[in-house]
Amino acid sequence: MAVRVLDESVGKIVLIKLKGGKVIRGNLQGFDQHMNLLLEGSEEIVEEGKTSSLGTIVVRGDNVVIISPPPKG
Repeated sequence: MAVRVLDESVGKIVLIKLKGGKVIRGNLQGFDQHMNLLLEGSEEIVEEGKTSSLGTIVVRGDNVVIISPPPKG
């Protein structure tokens, strides 16, 4: 189930919540069996309305708490 949602989210903007409370938004480019995520054009959402640009990053799957897929539409 989770893999299907990730497959459908490739090439789209996803919202990632990490252990420790960080929130990152970026364009999901790919993932592996460990749920490591490759994000392009990513930014950390520091507080409401403020972001910090991160560029292209790899997020380790064991740090991910929630992956929010893009809205259907």
